[in-house]
Amino acid sequence: MKTTIGSRNSSLKGHVPEIALLREENAGLREKLVASENQIEFLEEQIKLLRAILYGKSSEKKGRADGPSPEQPLLPFNEAEETAPMAPLAEKEKTPVAAHTRNKPGRRPLPAHLPRVDEEIDLSDAEKVAECGCQLKCIGEEISEKLEIVPAKIFVRRIIRKKYGVSCLCPTGVNAPGEVKTAPMPPQLIPQGNVTAGLVAHVVVAKYVDAIPLYRQEQQLMRLGLDIGRGTLASWVLLAAAACRRLLELMIEMVYSGPVMNMDETRVQVMREPGRSNTSESYMWVMHGGPVDRPIIIFRYDPSRAGRVPKELLRDYRGYLQTDGYIGYEAIGDREGIRHLGCWAHARRKFVEVVKGTPKGSGKAGVAQEILDEIEKLYSVEKDAKARDLSPDEIVACRAEESKPVLDGIKEILDKRSRTTPPRSLLGRAISYALNQWPRLIVYLENGDLRPDNNVAENAIRPFAVGRRNWLFAGSPRGAEGSATLYSIIETAKANGLEPYAYLRLLF
Repeated sequence: MKTTIGSRNSSLKGHVPEIALLREENAGLREKLVASENQIEFLEEQIKLLRAILYGKSSEKKGRADGPSPEQPLLPFNEAEETAPMAPLAEKEKTPVAAHTRNKPGRRPLPAHLPRVDEEIDLSDAEKVAECGCQLKCIGEEISEKLEIVPAKIFVRRIIRKKYGVSCLCPTGVNAPGEVKTAPMPPQLIPQGNVTAGLVAHVVVAKYVDAIPLYRQEQQLMRLGLDIGRGTLASWVLLAAAACRRLLELMIEMVYSGPVMNMDETRVQVMREPGRSNTSESYMWVMHGGPVDRPIIIFRYDPSRAGRVPKELLRDYRGYLQTDGYIGYEAIGDREGIRHLGCWAHARRKFVEVVKGTPKGSGKAGVAQEILDEIEKLYSVEKDAKARDLSPDEIVACRAEESKPVLDGIKEILDKRSRTTPPRSLLGRAISYALNQWPRLIVYLENGDLRPDNNVAENAIRPFAVGRRNWLFAGSPRGAEGSATLYSIIETAKANGLEPYAYLRLLF
């Protein structure tokens, strides 16, 4: 037996290099297998996320990200039947509840500010006689209010100016016969043009507020009996933008006067840019600033998304700057006099993608949902502070007491999970983004005028993004700059509670 074992050991010793080689090869294969499994998991997450983006709901409202939130329930095909008043059900056992106020069901009253046009419907003379022969007397009236609309009408506004002259030889010799005096024309937005300020305002609002491109407006005007080409409409828009240049300069000066500047950018395709192809992407930048109670919104067009653009736009601004995590803003954050804030909406969005892109019940989805639930608590604090109409100092105290512990808990989860989560996975990227942005995500605690997210800038730029789906591109850099001017004026008017058409008509 000893001889057999000894001979076996000597045989194994002769194959030690081969065994070591096999073990090394096995370790390499295991490493490749783990990498392949991670890659497969990553690609499956991407596929699920893309399916969710293409076919799922796009709402990011607070609530569980893997199902309909209370604020946005799923609407079935038979929505009208489901939402119509139902017949009363059979009497059920009643359970007493605490007293509360309930909105009375019924139709909303029509707005009081709308003008009223009366239409009287009366009985005939024969119907005003009772069966006994007595004449009926009016004892009151029934009033029913119905909404009505008069479609747009095109008409020609004739400006008639009387001409005056001396009909005989003036005895003083001051006025020679034939001299004519006429009242001057009122100021015109487009001198020598045949269009009024009202029609220009209508075209601008339709394009930049209602996202109706000029070729569709051309068709609408044609149906009303007016043949005006889109080239003429475009020239009106550009001339209106040029006339507002001085107002824009005053707004730009004012946008730097506030304590907080919010910035964002979005792509735009611009034709005929010098030295660039028509398929190149340019960018529309937006700045939201100015006094807290009188916000100013400025749009600026630039062919580039480079970090030099926000640096040039900010000039010598000093104060808080709130942006998303785009690397182009990094250099600004280090500039003296600027305190850089992050955006919780962007951080939250990454975890929403995790829930959408990973199977339900997986550990990663559970971690992401846990963080989403904690973020919702932060927004509950903000909602409560707004409902109580707290002052900025009171908001700071409220955040220190209620939001700070929640933030500490989120940071603890992120630190713990970052050590065990593959960095390329959706959850790994969400955690990495949040941790990289963390110093900026907590800045909002220190000032009651600050918000936890950059939504004011995103909301300001959203009308541009909606319009872009309709008009697709700008015809030239001049057109993009004109659009930036008019978007600035319109969005600033909306932010200050002004109705865009009435404001533009008055301005023009």
